[in-house]
Amino acid sequence: MRTHNGAVTPSRALAKLQRLVQIPTISSSDAALIDTAAFDRLLEAMVELFPLLHARLELTRVGAHGLLFRWAGASAERPVVLMAHLDVVPVDADSSWTHPPFDGVIADGYLWGRGPLDDKGCVVGICEAVELLLERDFVPAQDVWLSFGADEEVFGTDASDAVAILTERGVRPWMVLDEGGAVAHDAFPGVTRPVAVVGVAEKGSSSFEMRAEGRGGHASMPARMGPTARLARAILRIERSPFPAKLPAPAIELFSRLAPHAPGPLRPLMANGAKLAPLLTRALVLAGAEPAALARTTVAVTTLSGSPAINVIASTAKAGVNVRIMPGESVASTRRHLEKAISDEHVHLDLLESGEPSPVSLYEDEPAFNLLEECVAEVFGDAVTSPYVLMGATDSRHFTAICERVYRFAPFRMSKAQRESIHSYDERIGTDDFEEGVRWYGRLIERLT
Repeated sequence: MRTHNGAVTPSRALAKLQRLVQIPTISSSDAALIDTAAFDRLLEAMVELFPLLHARLELTRVGAHGLLFRWAGASAERPVVLMAHLDVVPVDADSSWTHPPFDGVIADGYLWGRGPLDDKGCVVGICEAVELLLERDFVPAQDVWLSFGADEEVFGTDASDAVAILTERGVRPWMVLDEGGAVAHDAFPGVTRPVAVVGVAEKGSSSFEMRAEGRGGHASMPARMGPTARLARAILRIERSPFPAKLPAPAIELFSRLAPHAPGPLRPLMANGAKLAPLLTRALVLAGAEPAALARTTVAVTTLSGSPAINVIASTAKAGVNVRIMPGESVASTRRHLEKAISDEHVHLDLLESGEPSPVSLYEDEPAFNLLEECVAEVFGDAVTSPYVLMGATDSRHFTAICERVYRFAPFRMSKAQRESIHSYDERIGTDDFEEGVRWYGRLIERLT
């Protein structure tokens, strides 16, 4: 990236990401609210920005705007799928962005906007790496598939449709790589080195609606324990009844790998996580929200609704409850826990969306995982690579039906502030960090055997 008379001239790859960030491809579960023209513009821009990719790879359209490319390699025995998604979440009109979210401003060493981290950085990183390799007439050792869904943020069908297409064609991937972990800085107390966390499993994501009903009426004559009071009590009961904390095997492996880089007093605890799991689990729970989420199923009460007017007592009060379920648990066991915590026959719990935890992908003495680790060591020499359980849900969960090696990793450095900006305000990616990510994808493709 260069400057001329105070103006920033982005690199080729960064300019392409900037262009896509400026197109507001906001997804919605309500089809009537989707700006299909924006998605059309994005696909048109990709044809312009990545001409060789579109000219030389076989393209199958998936759904309205999803893309599935096949790059024929020297062999089709161990195909690889690289994934990302084209859609972004809406912007809260009341949030305080430093730069407008769809202007794609480059300032202070960052590209600002909605989407560079989640997940257009991965889209452009993959495509630019492929474009650069095609310019050299490079042929990958194995078939490489690029799967870009356009409805990931609303749990849409593009990814499952892509899986169906691959299944019909008899393609069983050797490895799948999607968004998820990152080269995380400031992720663990006392550990100064960045950690390249590669998701080998992801929590299930399920949503419930908690509902309390009553007579309602005029606000001048409130009755005791009306719907809003019952709902408020239920919310507090859930918060006071956290799910049991227990470390899954990938989390124990994570702390084992971090132990040599941890403060002295913590090293024995982290190095012997398998034997001292209860103590390590307790330490995580006390360390803050991000570490604690590694150790248990989490519950967040999100949406709330009640009376239509300030002087009317609500006849129905509702709360949305989003649950991220640890591997080893299930939607059914989660529901039982919530109902026991609420303990009120007048509060109903309705399942809105059901998503089970994913199976744990292979990572111990596994060549595919080792390949990712080798690429991290080459591009991010200061980072410690480790498996972990991803706390969110990705499109890659659909691919576990056809692949035992599904990994979730975005090859970008991210500070704690950057990770907190995802789905929030001031989302931004470091300009140099993005270039590193492009290089990482290129090395991954070059290293396929």
